[in-house]
Amino acid sequence: MLILKICISIGISLILLGIYCHNFSETIATMGVNGIIISAMCVAFGMALSLPTKMYLTFILVKREVEKTA
Repeated sequence: MLILKICISIGISLILLGIYCHNFSETIATMGVNGIIISAMCVAFGMALSLPTKMYLTFILVKREVEKTA
């Protein structure tokens, strides 16, 4: 569970970093295409790392359901 939480946190952080770089960073804007690629890769890796969110939510819901029936 701890590894899932870490992956989710890193993923969301990378997504936010990519959005910040794309929208507000002058350095990325002056880099041109390479800057766009860097910000897009941050968002892409962030999305890939945030995929375990569904598994984490499923574990929480199953655990809650088991506690209700027990």
